[in-house]
Amino acid sequence: MPVEIEMRARFTREDHDQLISRLERDGEDLGCDDKRIYFYVLPEQLLKVTDNIAAGSAKITLKGNKIGQGAAFPETEIAIAKDDVAAAVRIFNALGFESTMHRAYNQRRNFRFRGVEIAVKWSEAWGHHAEFEVLLGDDPSPAAKSEAGDRIAAVADELGVTLMTEAQLAEFTAAFEASERARKEQPAGSAHSTA
Repeated sequence: MPVEIEMRARFTREDHDQLISRLERDGEDLGCDDKRIYFYVLPEQLLKVTDNIAAGSAKITLKGNKIGQGAAFPETEIAIAKDDVAAAVRIFNALGFESTMHRAYNQRRNFRFRGVEIAVKWSEAWGHHAEFEVLLGDDPSPAAKSEAGDRIAAVADELGVTLMTEAQLAEFTAAFEASERARKEQPAGSAHSTA
């Protein structure tokens, strides 16, 4: 199973705009990649149904761990028809995962810079942020994982971006999950927002 080495950063709108300008100038612009995501936070994994609005495609993804549990994400993906997104969500909800489901809309623009894929994003839950990732093949060695992490850190440093630590990621995601649980427990008709 392929492994994605992924690190994240959060920043201000001004930092977002500066990063976009730098990547437009010095990186490879891979284009807009807006997505609507239905994600299920499981005890040790993350299950997602992704409606890739910009590309007109969709997929189901199972990540082998959650954000804040390390930078290496073993990942299995299945492409599905865009028209099957609602059915996939209904199936996972019927299997009992509905209580763990969150919805998110991500404005996203992808770049490649020095061998690192960078998705510069905005979502309601995360605000302005970016994912830095390197995709490795099946069952990569610890040295390959370490080298990919070092490459991501060097690229982020060159771009002036401070990556979040694993502790910061774990704290942020725990706060998000607690907020979502509280929102879902509000009586019908109460004011709430979507992730």
